[in-house]
Amino acid sequence: MLQAIDFQQMSHRELAKHLRLGHPIDPAMLDNTEYLGVSLGLPELAVKLTWLKFKKVFCRDEEAGTLRGWNVKLEQNGLNAPHEAKRKRDGQPQTFGHYGVVPATSYRVPGGARQGLMLDYGLGGNLLWDPTGRMRDPLVAVHKGSVEFLLGWTYVDLGLIGLPTPSFFTLQRDCPLSHRAHPPRKNH
Repeated sequence: MLQAIDFQQMSHRELAKHLRLGHPIDPAMLDNTEYLGVSLGLPELAVKLTWLKFKKVFCRDEEAGTLRGWNVKLEQNGLNAPHEAKRKRDGQPQTFGHYGVVPATSYRVPGGARQGLMLDYGLGGNLLWDPTGRMRDPLVAVHKGSVEFLLGWTYVDLGLIGLPTPSFFTLQRDCPLSHRAHPPRKNH
């Protein structure tokens, strides 16, 4: 059975293959959960400028009936060190990159992977000038019927075309929702 460590050693071609062969995800199984994420496939310089580990949070918006989410910045203290959220001055976790979670079937995903879900940052209520608004992350289950271990990939939606990036990631289920973040644009 594949685990996160197996994916850290894979080439871009192997990661793309596993994404295409991934399994559908029941979005209700992600309701109010947090996942530990690890970036894969980025050059070392890009990792140093961004992050290696992060958290993705999924939250059911009961009022709207939709699933949404956001990223949480973690201390970059190594993969085997405790996963600690970076905090704002008020003690709340630093969040960024809010997204809507929708079926991927209506998207033109470069290279396939339309069988899972799409994390659409254009639906997340990010600020209008935030470049993450064009990002899309197709997300699949690695093991059929399980949402314990997920694989995703980032591309940039330019309207008529999708611009592939080298950025893959794994997500491992961590804990129930511990903090509810609001999108940057309140009227979204």
